[in-house]
Amino acid sequence: MQRTRLLKSLAIVAAAGLAFAACGDDEKDSSDTGGGLNPTVCDASKGPAEKTKVKLQLQWFTQAQFAGYYAAVAQGCYAEAGLDVEILQGAVEIVPQDVLASGGADFALAWVPKALASREAGANIVNIAQIFQRSGTLQVSFKDAGITSAADFAGKKIGSWGFGNEFEIFAALAAAGLDPATDVEIVGQNFDMSGLLAGDIDAAEAMTYNEYAQVLEAKNPDTGELYTADDLNVVSYEEEGVGMLQDAIWADGDRLANDPAYHDTAIAFVKASLKGWAFCRDNTVICRDIVVENGPTLGSGHQLWQMNEVNALIWPSTQGIGYIDSAAWDRTVEIAGNTPNLDGATVLTKPVDADAYTNEIVNFALEELRAEGVDVVGSNWKRIEVTLTEGGV
Repeated sequence: MQRTRLLKSLAIVAAAGLAFAACGDDEKDSSDTGGGLNPTVCDASKGPAEKTKVKLQLQWFTQAQFAGYYAAVAQGCYAEAGLDVEILQGAVEIVPQDVLASGGADFALAWVPKALASREAGANIVNIAQIFQRSGTLQVSFKDAGITSAADFAGKKIGSWGFGNEFEIFAALAAAGLDPATDVEIVGQNFDMSGLLAGDIDAAEAMTYNEYAQVLEAKNPDTGELYTADDLNVVSYEEEGVGMLQDAIWADGDRLANDPAYHDTAIAFVKASLKGWAFCRDNTVICRDIVVENGPTLGSGHQLWQMNEVNALIWPSTQGIGYIDSAAWDRTVEIAGNTPNLDGATVLTKPVDADAYTNEIVNFALEELRAEGVDVVGSNWKRIEVTLTEGGV
């Protein structure tokens, strides 16, 4: 059955043709010589006239965190694969994996622990491609706070977004031998850096690709100049050994198991999405522009920083972009199931079953991409240099 499905999948796809930087020149793009990619990486004319409609639910509003999917649309990768993809923006009140489980989308992007919590609650969703290979969560403080590791959180006000975003914080506290109820003060934090800038928080939660840059885009009132990395200390939860897997592509488990057409669509969708991400690796500025065209809320400079740092969470992908590493998966599950928050609750309360993720889909996609000469590892990738400006314009 799997052999038949694989051959059918290959036939369909064959028919379709398928150290932070804050200085320098923001028009200097990256180039990976191993990929053979260029600004015409996909050819929409190769795709069938009749397209399969697909809805993708994002976790948040349009930003470079999702650039690979927008690039796959703009570059014709989805059309080449026989897909007509509609990208649904996220919002505070939208839980992407629940939208998927309820039939409102065909695929969804979600952090692994949050999606597993929904799966535990009854949503039959499956991780079919782990796009971000590393955690991008930080705790950012000013140098005078003296916070260089999680052990230095003792006696400090530590910002937390909550909503399942806080478990790396609690895992780091536990690893440092600190009691979150008595040794630190956990402070509720908005999804920005206003608390840190106002002095209400000693160390603020941030993503490498977003909130960290917000500080560097703000003026130091004492100097009248923008803050620089030299003004800050950064604690990376990935480096602390408690990083959890984040952005992944999730599919409907029932449809994967029972609908061969959906299974084939999943392969085509993952393959085209990975092409989009490979394109963004090699064309950072172009992908920034694609994102800004689709969602101009965040400034162009901020989006370029974000595209650069999102690439850093993906590349290099030692086993191929999207491959789900069992060790990273197990670490995420262990933290989600064994790290209590202030209320004593954990993200997960039951063991995670083996069907919660599969490399079957992404392995098919990677095999086809390698056969086409696409670099799916990105071992030569390097950050470009980005100049940040006030407000990220």
